[in-house]
Amino acid sequence: MPIQQVSKEYIAIDPDYCFGKPRIVGTRITVAAIAKMYLEMGESLEVIASEYDLSKAAVYAAMAYYYDHREQIDRHTAESEALVEEMKRNSPPSPIDARLKAIRGE
Repeated sequence: MPIQQVSKEYIAIDPDYCFGKPRIVGTRITVAAIAKMYLEMGESLEVIASEYDLSKAAVYAAMAYYYDHREQIDRHTAESEALVEEMKRNSPPSPIDARLKAIRGE
């Protein structure tokens, strides 16, 4: 009997959602966001599931996907963060930023 693949029910990749980043099916919550909450912010997977009304299986599937694709996801996250920082450096300050700097005397 051939092997049947059955684990595609929790993670989706669609170029029309979240810029093609892997995400939990039926949501806009990316695998990278789940990984960040868990690994960097110290949230438990159970708390993440509860706070975002997700099944524990979906959250655990997101982490499994992350570990299987860690290098690619981390690289894409770093590239996105670098792009945001470059855009911030090259953009004029918003009116609110300018007012806050004036208030602070910067």
